[in-house]
Amino acid sequence: MLKDGEVLEEFFGDKKIIQNVNLYRFTSDSILLSRFARAKFKDEVADFCAGSGVVGFHFLCLNPHIAGLTLFEMQSALADMARRTAEMNGFHCKVEQCKIQEISREYDERFSLILCNPPYEKSGFENASYEKAVCRKELTLNLSEIASAAFRKLKFGGRLAILNRADRTAELIYTLKSNRLEPKRMQFVSGAAGAKPYLVMVEAVKGGKEGIDVMQTIIN
Repeated sequence: MLKDGEVLEEFFGDKKIIQNVNLYRFTSDSILLSRFARAKFKDEVADFCAGSGVVGFHFLCLNPHIAGLTLFEMQSALADMARRTAEMNGFHCKVEQCKIQEISREYDERFSLILCNPPYEKSGFENASYEKAVCRKELTLNLSEIASAAFRKLKFGGRLAILNRADRTAELIYTLKSNRLEPKRMQFVSGAAGAKPYLVMVEAVKGGKEGIDVMQTIIN
């Protein structure tokens, strides 16, 4: 099943995921988000900016009782790897290759939970290839577009679990609220005890009331 540049990596017990050494590969951020998000019985789940699928697949392994999983990824090579990983592991899910801004109207108000590990750097290419850069940097998709798409695709009361750089916390909260997604849970991630957080994870609810639970910082 492997193509040029591809390898198999373990990511949950005996489950394996296809990665390409020449493309964007998942980091610990993906695992942190899949653990932060909370599943409800029979959730219909979407994974925005899915890449090779690790957030959605890891969440599925943690929560096998969910009703369905749909992955949305713009890059054809990453979407193809996600499809083959699902087949290899027997995951029942759907993979859609499209931009987040262009998700079909058939998915409007479809999901009760959306997971999103987005590009969250604002700077340019630097030394990265285009394929890697669009996964890390806001070249084709920004935070406001993600929040707007999430609002359209979530059912009333549905949740968006998203992460970003800690120094963009104010922007993240403002953007979510501006798109009628009310932040309800927030957790920072730090690299060492006493160190300044480098990452923030937020769960926001479509139509939720004000009031946020700030959870204990994770040391990663």
